[in-house]
Amino acid sequence: MKKRVVITGLGVAAPNAVGLKNFETAIKEGKSGIRFHQELEDLKFGCQIGGKPEISQEKLEEYFTPLQLRGLNSSGIIYGVISGTDAWKDAGLTIDPGDDPDWDTGIIFGTGILGVDKFREAIHLIDAGNTRRLGSTSVIQTMASGISAYLGGILGCGNQVTTNSSACTTGTEALLMGFERIQSGKAKRMLVGSCSDHGPYIWGGFDAMRILPANYNRDPEKASRPMSATAAGFVPGSGAGALVLEELESAKARGASIYAEVLGGEVNSGGQRGGGSMTAANSDAVIRCIEGAIVNSGISAKEIDVINGHLTATNRDGAEIENWVSALNLKNGNFPYINSLKGMTGHCLSASGSIECVASVLQLKKGFIFGNVNCEDIHPEIAKLIASEKIPLKAIEKPFDIIAKASFGFGDVNAVVVFRRFEDSLTR
Repeated sequence: MKKRVVITGLGVAAPNAVGLKNFETAIKEGKSGIRFHQELEDLKFGCQIGGKPEISQEKLEEYFTPLQLRGLNSSGIIYGVISGTDAWKDAGLTIDPGDDPDWDTGIIFGTGILGVDKFREAIHLIDAGNTRRLGSTSVIQTMASGISAYLGGILGCGNQVTTNSSACTTGTEALLMGFERIQSGKAKRMLVGSCSDHGPYIWGGFDAMRILPANYNRDPEKASRPMSATAAGFVPGSGAGALVLEELESAKARGASIYAEVLGGEVNSGGQRGGGSMTAANSDAVIRCIEGAIVNSGISAKEIDVINGHLTATNRDGAEIENWVSALNLKNGNFPYINSLKGMTGHCLSASGSIECVASVLQLKKGFIFGNVNCEDIHPEIAKLIASEKIPLKAIEKPFDIIAKASFGFGDVNAVVVFRRFEDSLTR
């Protein structure tokens, strides 16, 4: 029999807030974390704005030892360790410094590109013939699995500890990978999530593609405009989100607080065929992914109350809505409520799925739907398909039962996960 999987811990380091309580307040208030960055202007970027978490030295010292901080130059690892450690503690788990690993707990924590600033530092030292000055942490800070290795050592996890990488779907895919491991009985708990570095060496390629907004450098909070008629491209962001997934029996046995239940999901690819490409989704694949997530979750389309979309503020937003309408066979007033976090955070790239999963679960647990920032002028093609009241501009208090979270990424890859408000009486 498949195990039921619940969420017992959350952690987040987002551009608009670091820490769970701060993040909940920020998304309820529609607070933006998008700012102008002088460094980008100095480097002659067209888009000189972005979203990155604000981490003080004092905050760093709460999570890293002086030895760990020596030479630490990977923002993704910093964000991942903060969010992962917070999720662990939020789940009521302790960090045991003893010799025995926790054999029942594993980690799947993804990333896109990790340690770019550390790479740059290393290249300069090597080219100058100073290889010995690289230090002992250059490898772990620049390998993709550095984030899961850091967390695995800090938390002492003895089950599977690994890293996935699937562009913008990374965080949502990591969650589903952890879900499947617990569901099959191979682990009792999995810390899942994803992170992304910040800065010009991550964001420069997107600026070169001219898919970032260049007209909001002096008004950064207005720049990210998902589902808006005046959307001008996505704003780059960074950060990390983390969730502790747990077998229901294990969570109950230790008296853990439960945020929500993971019902199921789906991952697939459009194969860069049928209209899909490296940068655009194959609509048939997206529809199949949504439909598969619904079937795998054992629900009907009409039971979905809220959708937290991928919705990046590009010309693909309309196509995403069309795909949802086709997959659910619902539109106008019958369509679920829908929102996008990216109006507040920008597009946090490989961290986006996990940060947005945290936001989705918070909405479900606390009974609210956050507003769509900068969407006063709904795109006319979207307005034809969805009633305006289903795209709230400000947060509304509204308890609900089921939310679907979607991520669609470069490479024509897709992931959709379905969460349900936890009720112990439910059997599946």
